[in-house]
Amino acid sequence: MTEEECAPQRALRRDAERNRQRIVAAARELFAVRGLEATLNDVAHHANVGVGTVYRRFATKEELLEAIFEDGIDQVACLAETGLQHKDSWDGFVWFVEQLCELTATDRGLCEMVYSKAYGGYRVECARLRLTPSITELVERARKDGHLRPDIEPSDMPVIGMLAGTVSEWAGHVDPELWRRYVTLFLDGMRNRKGQ
Repeated sequence: MTEEECAPQRALRRDAERNRQRIVAAARELFAVRGLEATLNDVAHHANVGVGTVYRRFATKEELLEAIFEDGIDQVACLAETGLQHKDSWDGFVWFVEQLCELTATDRGLCEMVYSKAYGGYRVECARLRLTPSITELVERARKDGHLRPDIEPSDMPVIGMLAGTVSEWAGHVDPELWRRYVTLFLDGMRNRKGQ
């Protein structure tokens, strides 16, 4: 095969990759605002590409969700790992909760993906499993140091993230920062009050 014969294929591949990136970026924007109910047709419209282009890159919505949210869930796991790097276990715990809640309050699709069993495939499930050890360590470390109430469990953590996402969805159009008030109240209620 000559160099000239190869050139159009390379251009097509670059174009195809550009379309893929455009589709993924559009889907992230769309799912962040509308949640995971958006369809591949909606994504095509938002990306300003043909529906066939979306289906050539992602045969199913599940494939597109995996491509987008595996990284998002990895981001949550990295936040937990960063929280563990704080010297003070309470500061690290609070920092993680606030960062997690900001993500779930501002990205409806990510919130649904992280807290739903209905979405995500094998790769996303693996990324979810990556969250568990770091979050468990964050909770246990703060509890052991006496900062966190002894009855708080790692399994309580998803409720806080869901709370922020729910408050944002319910009242975000009126007060986009309202979720912060409830996270502060939650954190205050979780803190161990020695001698009380």
